[in-house]
Amino acid sequence: MSVISLQKGQKIDLTKGNAGLTKLLVGLGWDPVNKSGGGFLKGLFGGQADIDCDASVFLLDQNGKLSKNNNLVYFGNKTSPCGSVQHTGDNLTGDGDGDDEQIRVDLSRVPNDVHRLVFVVNIYDCVSRRQDFGMIGNAYIRVVNPTNNQELCKFNLTENYSGKTSLIVGELYRHDGEWKFSAIGEGTSDTSISQLARRY
Repeated sequence: MSVISLQKGQKIDLTKGNAGLTKLLVGLGWDPVNKSGGGFLKGLFGGQADIDCDASVFLLDQNGKLSKNNNLVYFGNKTSPCGSVQHTGDNLTGDGDGDDEQIRVDLSRVPNDVHRLVFVVNIYDCVSRRQDFGMIGNAYIRVVNPTNNQELCKFNLTENYSGKTSLIVGELYRHDGEWKFSAIGEGTSDTSISQLARRY
């Protein structure tokens, strides 16, 4: 099966026709866009602070609500209470090739009261550092079958997200007993993970 490249708003079946697919690896990546110049201030302070993007997952109920506080998986709470979602750790700079942060999902362990896993990325300390997603390029989310490293789908976020400080990237959700993935790619002005959580 060839990799399916998704556009914003597209959805794809993951488990339908993929009998036995229960474990997924969700990889998120981004690169800092090098801004040339900088002048006096740049020389004084030694350049811009690294842009620290943080990937997180909301485990939402049937009504799309975050009904339990610990159903938020992020760098400060790396594993969901049920053990179905596990964050592999925080990347502080976004430099280098490949996924910057990875989240492991075991669909067979997702509780029955969880219907959607929403993947978001926000910029840590974006207000004091004056950073936004206009300073980030090559952002993507991909879903991989970790048993054979087969990439099932990938969504490249190609829109201009200047001025946006958080991204609702995509979601895994239940539909008729199967799991699907939806490419969302919505930028928001939320400045922290707690602000994002208030949406749910």
